[in-house]
Amino acid sequence: MGLFDDVRDELNFFGGFKVTLEQMARQRVTIQYPAAKRAKPVRVHGRHVLNRYEDGMEKCIGCELCAGVCPADCIYVRGADNPPDSPVSPGERFGFVYEINYLRCIHCDMCVEACPTEAITESKLFELSFTNRADAIYTKEELVVGDDGRPKHLPWEDWREGEDAHTSGWMRATAPGGSAAYEGQVQWSAELGYGSRAPEPGQAQAKGRPQEGEISLRETMSSHLRPEDRPAGEQGLKGVLSRLKARRLASPGSAGGSK
Repeated sequence: MGLFDDVRDELNFFGGFKVTLEQMARQRVTIQYPAAKRAKPVRVHGRHVLNRYEDGMEKCIGCELCAGVCPADCIYVRGADNPPDSPVSPGERFGFVYEINYLRCIHCDMCVEACPTEAITESKLFELSFTNRADAIYTKEELVVGDDGRPKHLPWEDWREGEDAHTSGWMRATAPGGSAAYEGQVQWSAELGYGSRAPEPGQAQAKGRPQEGEISLRETMSSHLRPEDRPAGEQGLKGVLSRLKARRLASPGSAGGSK
């Protein structure tokens, strides 16, 4: 029994490296943040922006529906009559006061759903590092987009390329996910600086764009699945070799990736 125990102990010693060896064969997912950022899904709910029409007029009409529907009570809006000689918005009223308290906001996007003019949307920016409570309350001057249609970059915000484009990809019930009758139709009014948003594709159309959420989570995150959760063809040594081969063919320097 002594010899058997010694052999078993030796095997257990090498078995402790099993997890390490398995991790060595997996795809690396570490990103050197903040020098680099991972691409965000199109439906990320981040910092709000107040949009304008292509002619420069504000979309907000001061109806206060966003403030009424907000479950966190973080939005404060007060409307005012439009000046006849210099209207701010196309309607009879405009948003005279507009404030969002980010100490309360839960980024549920219900304000975007409630807005009848698509004035308020959420960008993909969520890195807000203000150091006092006053900075956490965004005013209308900070929320309304500039003359170029781009959001105003505040000192404590870390904006990167693409985080302002196609804000609030989570559309309303008239999007293809709600009714097939609206598939392929533009459902969003044109925005200053961006123009008309492309219509969302139908659910039956070809997939293949993970940045737009058209690939299932299991397909996108397959490298993070536990061995027992993988399909039969991806388990064991055969699965490891197949994934290594797929990554080698997909790399730009390989013969398969250069085709």
